Amino acid sequence: MSAQSTEYGSGVQEPTGWTGWIGFAAIMLMLGGGLNAFYGLVAVLRDDLVVWNGDAALVFDLTTWGWGLMIVGALVFICGLGLLTGNMVARVFGVIFAAISMFVNFFFIPVYPFWAITIIAIDALVIWAIAVHGREMKPV
Repeated sequence: MSAQSTEYGSGVQEPTGWTGWIGFAAIMLMLGGGLNAFYGLVAVLRDDLVVWNGDAALVFDLTTWGWGLMIVGALVFICGLGLLTGNMVARVFGVIFAAISMFVNFFFIPVYPFWAITIIAIDALVIWAIAVHGREMKPV
């Protein structure tokens, strides 16, 4: 028996209170993915509503960017749902998506310092929760 969990008679580990962190990680992924998918939908349907700084260089138009954001947002949302079920693939992709988000937000620190640092901190918590306690969400 480990200090973090107890065992049933069949050798299956009982989930501990730390599974709340996995719930947090899943909800953060679902919120972030859902909001990005919605923002992408707005960019696809009404790109005149998307505020963009005219000084920035765009490689493609806002409609194409919106489709990409919508697809990635949907994948991140599905990853959050999978994380609630203890799916190993969702755990792997959850860490990958959070790491990419950390990397991207690092470059936004000069533009939006408070927001970027907040997102980086949340992404770090998501990665920690998935890496350390992700296996506890497996169905019993």
